[in-house]
Amino acid sequence: MDRRAAFAAFGLTLLSAACERAEEGKIVLTFPASAVGMEAELLSRQLERFMEEHPDIRVVQRPTPDAADQRHQLYVQWLNARAPDPDILQLDVIWAAEFAAAGWILPLDRFGPPADSFFPQTVRADTWNGRLYALPWFVDVGMLYRRVDLVPEPPPTLDRLIDVALHLAESKAVSYGMVFQGARYEGLVTVFLEFLTAFGGQILDDSGRVVVDSEPAVRALAAMKETIESGAAPRAVLTWQEEPVRFAFQNGEAAFMRNWPYAAPLLGDTGVSRVARRFAVSLFPRAVPEGRPAAALGGSQLAINARTEHPEAAYALIRYLTADRQMLERAEVLGQFPARPALYGDPRLAAALAVDPAEALQIVRHAVPRPVTPLYTELSQILQASLHRSLSGQQEPARALAEAAAEMRRVLVRAGLYAAESIHRPQAHDRL
Repeated sequence: MDRRAAFAAFGLTLLSAACERAEEGKIVLTFPASAVGMEAELLSRQLERFMEEHPDIRVVQRPTPDAADQRHQLYVQWLNARAPDPDILQLDVIWAAEFAAAGWILPLDRFGPPADSFFPQTVRADTWNGRLYALPWFVDVGMLYRRVDLVPEPPPTLDRLIDVALHLAESKAVSYGMVFQGARYEGLVTVFLEFLTAFGGQILDDSGRVVVDSEPAVRALAAMKETIESGAAPRAVLTWQEEPVRFAFQNGEAAFMRNWPYAAPLLGDTGVSRVARRFAVSLFPRAVPEGRPAAALGGSQLAINARTEHPEAAYALIRYLTADRQMLERAEVLGQFPARPALYGDPRLAAALAVDPAEALQIVRHAVPRPVTPLYTELSQILQASLHRSLSGQQEPARALAEAAAEMRRVLVRAGLYAAESIHRPQAHDRL
């Protein structure tokens, strides 16, 4: 379905909402979500169980595009129109602050959500101005995959990772030492975030100041660039997103891969994967003592439309979908990581996941959220362009990050989220 068709279909489904809401004696909630595949089937089963337990509530699913940018655009269109439905929103982890600052979603404080039962990183990503606006549905994290027949133990440092990757590529043990998402899109920022954290850097600091032009950031981008220029990673990664990266590793062409958990069940399928039973996952390693191993945080959150006519019923559904039973079922059927740390000791999770739950827990505990700001999408687009220019050899890391940081500061100043007097600060390239 192309973009115009998706928008038209979504608009038609909303036109019928008013009639459905008038159903005698029932509260009707609308919930946009994926309408294809196993995920849609599982959600339908869980919603049926919810309605059996809550006979006064009917939940109507609204199909939406699976592409995040199209779903975001749909949400923005009808939320700007102050529509009361859909009642519940499935948000990407980087959207929560944007939607909260716009007044599009309800703060959840009044419902008494059990925030301390979720991973603290996910709660931090769903919090804006000290208030919680969404609950995590499932967790996604960046992971380092490796061929255990070639690399039995995970590399302890980033230097060691690059050295081993380069050696294996040069010795022709594999075609590529390491593969990752290097195309100009959001995935590139998540890979950079893991390199950045390995060097002890940040994109925005804890006060919301832009620090992506700091010395640790320049070193991180230089290391990322070196993986390509040295031959540890192929230049082709500059055009690759998740699936080309997965295919290279799954076909036995790469020793290391940076990717998300969705790849693990596919890699374990002996019918299609040449690396089945020959791979393991770990954290992306630290680079310097002041850095730390990291995993970029992804995943989906559930929030309530600020214009809903049924906030209590909407929260009841969110509470149900984020409960232990439903999270474990999503792990069993879809391989998704639960957002509640207590579930990682459940034996059912060990049978469900394609990776060891203890290893998964270790990775999620080191998850790093992207900057929690209403302007994240705009800041990310600026950063994507600068990162890609540097990695493709058009600009040195220090200059690329200095220009990105300057533009990011201007964006934040215009929005009133950054002090104008802070727009210039000593930058790494000034000292090099």
